Amino acid sequence: MIEPHAPAPPGSPPPWAGPARLPVQPSTGRFLVLACVFVCAACGLVYELELVALASYLIGDSVTQASVVLSVMVFAMGIGSLAAKRLRWRAAAAFGAIEATLALVGGSSAMALYAVFAWTGDWGGLWASGPRWLLVAFSLTIGLLIGAEVPLLMELIQRIRRQDAGGAVADLFAADYVGALVGGLAFPFLLLPLLGQLTGALITGAVNAVAGGTLVLGLFRRDLTRRARWLLLIANLAVLGLLAAAAVLVDDFEQAARHAVYGHDVRVALQTGTQEVVLTGGTDGRPLDLYLDGRLRVGSDELRYHEALVHPAMNGPHARVLILGGGDGLAAREVLRHTGVRRVDIVELDAGIVRLARRDPALSRLNRHAYDDPRVRVTTADAFRWLRTAPTSTYDVVISDLPDPGITASTKLYSQEFYGLARRALAPGGRLVVHAGPFATRPRVFWTVVATLRAAGLHTAPYRVGGRDSGFAAGPDRTADGSRAARDWGFVLASTRTAPPVGLDPYAPPPRTLGPASLAADARAAIRTRITDLPPSTLVHPRY
Repeated sequence: MIEPHAPAPPGSPPPWAGPARLPVQPSTGRFLVLACVFVCAACGLVYELELVALASYLIGDSVTQASVVLSVMVFAMGIGSLAAKRLRWRAAAAFGAIEATLALVGGSSAMALYAVFAWTGDWGGLWASGPRWLLVAFSLTIGLLIGAEVPLLMELIQRIRRQDAGGAVADLFAADYVGALVGGLAFPFLLLPLLGQLTGALITGAVNAVAGGTLVLGLFRRDLTRRARWLLLIANLAVLGLLAAAAVLVDDFEQAARHAVYGHDVRVALQTGTQEVVLTGGTDGRPLDLYLDGRLRVGSDELRYHEALVHPAMNGPHARVLILGGGDGLAAREVLRHTGVRRVDIVELDAGIVRLARRDPALSRLNRHAYDDPRVRVTTADAFRWLRTAPTSTYDVVISDLPDPGITASTKLYSQEFYGLARRALAPGGRLVVHAGPFATRPRVFWTVVATLRAAGLHTAPYRVGGRDSGFAAGPDRTADGSRAARDWGFVLASTRTAPPVGLDPYAPPPRTLGPASLAADARAAIRTRITDLPPSTLVHPRY
C-alpha cells in the first residue's frame, strides 16, 4: 500500500485523477457538465461582443476596437489555458472560483467602462489614456478566465468517465461552439434591444455565476472540503448580490452618467435601435443640443454648418433635391428657403430621429416645421442601398449630410462606389455637396474625400467654413467631450460636368452667417492646402 506522502509508482495516474463521486449517474453528470460548457460559452461570447459594442459606441472606429478586443482576448485565452494546467489537481474548486470571478468581472465591465467614459471623458489619443487601457485590461482579464475554463472542464468531464482524448475534446468543443452561437445571436437580437448594454451584461454575469456555482456545488460537492464549499457558496452569493444591486441601481447610474456626459439639462434620451439620441435644452430660452451616439449633431453653431452645407449647392437649378441623412430636418429647412424647389426627398436611416424632428416642439421649431411642407418626402432606408435603386438623372442637387468619414459605420458612405451611385442620380449638370469632416485637424481625410469624388468621375470644388461658437463647431464631427471638438468643417462641392463655382444663389434670401466674399476666400485658402496623389477610398480598401 502506498503511503500518503510517498511518490506514486511510474505510469500511475495522479491522486486527483480518480473517478468523481457524483450524486447522479455518470451519463447525467456528463450531460450537466456539457450543459455548463454551453452556458459558459454563451456568456463568454456575450462579454466579448459587449466590450466590442461599447468600445465602438464610446470611442468610435469599430474595426479598431473589435480588432483590439478580440485579439487581446484570444491571446489571453491561450495564456489562461496554460496557467490552468497547474489547477487541475483542484479542478472543481478552481472552476467554481474562476466562474464566480468571471461573472463579476464580465458582468460589471460595461458599467465600469461607461462610468470611466462619463466621469473622465478621457478617450482621446491612441491608447494614451487610462480608459482605453481599462478596455484592454478587461479584455485581458476576461480572456484569461475564459481560457482557464477549458482545461478544468476537460478534467472534470474525464473524471466522470474516462474516454479517449479526441472524443472528450470533440464533445467539449461541440458544446462550447454551439453555446457561442447562441450567445452571439442573443446579444444583438435579445439582450441589446430588450435590456441594453448595462443590464444585459449584468444578467449575463448572473447566469454565468449560477451555472458555474450550481455545477460545482451540486455535482462535484464531494470533491470539495467543507470549508471550500462554504467559501464558494459565499463568493457566489456575494457576486449575485453585487450584480443584483447594480441591476436595481442601473437606471439611476445611467441617468447620473448621462448627466455627467451631457450636463443636467437632458430633456430627451432614447435608444432608437439605430443610435442613442439625446436632446438637451430647447426650453425656457436655453439652447437646444442634439447628440447622436455622443456626437453633438445640433448645437448653437448649427445654422452656420447647415448654411455652408446647403446654400453653395443650391446656386443653380434646384427643382428636385435629394438629402442623404439630415433626419433632423435642418438641411431641409435651408433647402426650402430657396424659391423654385418643387420636391425634397430625404433618405434617413433612423426613423426615430425623424419622428423626434416632427414632434419635439423645440426641434421642430428649429427646423421650421420642414416635415409639414408637402414638398418634403421621407424614406427610411440606408443611403447606399437606396441609391442602388434610385431613379437615374433625376436630382438637380444631392446633399450628403452624413456623419464624419472617420467613423467606421460611415466609411462606405464616403467610398468611390457610393459617389458613383450618387453621380448616377444627378441630372446633367447637377451638383453634389459632401460634408467631408474637420478640415484643419484631419486634412488627409478631407483630401481623400476629394480624391474619391474625382475617382467617381465628378469635378470638385473644395471649401471650408470655420465655426463661430468660441472656436468650436457643432456638427457631425464633434463628440460629447469638447476637448476633441472640430474647429471647422470641410465641404466638397462636385458636379458631373465642370467644377462648380463656390458661391451663393443671388435670387435666394441671403444666408445669415455666410457672405459670398468670405466663402470664396475660404475656398481659395482650402485649395492652397491640397494634398495630392492620395488614393481613393473604396469598399474593399477604405482609406479613412
